[in-house]
Amino acid sequence: MSKLKITNARRKQRVRIALRRAAGGRPRLSVFRSSKHIYAQVIDDQKGETLASASSLEKTMREGGKTGANIDAAKAVGKLLAERAVKNGVKEVVFDRGGYLYHGRVKALADAARESGLSF
Repeated sequence: MSKLKITNARRKQRVRIALRRAAGGRPRLSVFRSSKHIYAQVIDDQKGETLASASSLEKTMREGGKTGANIDAAKAVGKLLAERAVKNGVKEVVFDRGGYLYHGRVKALADAARESGLSF
């Protein structure tokens, strides 16, 4: 493994350990971003179930014909995810940035989810 991959894996592990301590039974909002798309899901770790999910690959997101690799797409995914989570009865989550810096697309997704009804 390269030094960069090792560093990123350690950061991801560090973030997950801190989340376990702070979660207190709340579901986890997990974010994954690739170079072309962004994905998010609300996961209940105690049951091992995904409660809600959204991504920039969904048909409703692709209708605009734009890329999923920008801040506007991240905002739309965050809003859609929050609406689905609230519909399923989830209002409080713990945010798992997945080792990514809280900046850019990750921050935009989090802010949109907060504005749409999730609290973290």
